[in-house]
Amino acid sequence: MIIGLIPARSGSRTVKNKNIKLLAGYPLIAYSITASRLSTKIERTIVSTDSEEYVEIARRYGAEVPFLRPAEYATDTSTDMDFFKHLLKYISPDFIVHLSPTVPLRDPAVIDTAIDKIVSDQVATSLRSIHQVVPAHKLFTIRDGYLSGMFPHDPRPEYYNLPRQSFAPNYKGNGYVDIVLPEIITNLHGSKILPLITDDIGDINTEADFEFIEWRLQKYGSVIYDYLKENYKEER
Repeated sequence: MIIGLIPARSGSRTVKNKNIKLLAGYPLIAYSITASRLSTKIERTIVSTDSEEYVEIARRYGAEVPFLRPAEYATDTSTDMDFFKHLLKYISPDFIVHLSPTVPLRDPAVIDTAIDKIVSDQVATSLRSIHQVVPAHKLFTIRDGYLSGMFPHDPRPEYYNLPRQSFAPNYKGNGYVDIVLPEIITNLHGSKILPLITDDIGDINTEADFEFIEWRLQKYGSVIYDYLKENYKEER
């Protein structure tokens, strides 16, 4: 069984109740729920939350909420491992597709591609979506008040001024879609992490992020936004 897991604890330091704040007329969590439900590979869409209010909203948009997450697993310092292990007390899936609610611009077809990729790989312990970023060799830190390269033992003089093509590509996880196998959950991702290179579609963490993503949705639309508009009334 393949499940889509959307972790949505209540509260937020940066934006109050970020996971249910309206984005273009719909709660932020509704976008990830819909992406999971529109995947042709995911069999159950489950929200892990500590809030009864979030439960009601999640179910309104078609997700299952078979349990409440304990408060100790829903703090600012709680880890992904906490809610994964809590889920596994109740459900035993073959694959867990982790969909962060702060990434609303997913295409369900990309989720399906990710699932196909890990299901067909007999060695992979997990899959993570990534996008290319500036090489770490081009970055600086500050030591004793002065700029210093991140790799002081690199023998090349001023290596950080070399063209970026001089370095191996660097990638950053972006939360588009991560998939784990429950049997290796003690290490979360394990030692054989499949990469899935995707576009950087944005991660909402601030009020400015909400404004920018809403502008993008209204200007360009998305598969998820179009589905929500066709099937649900906008909320105010």
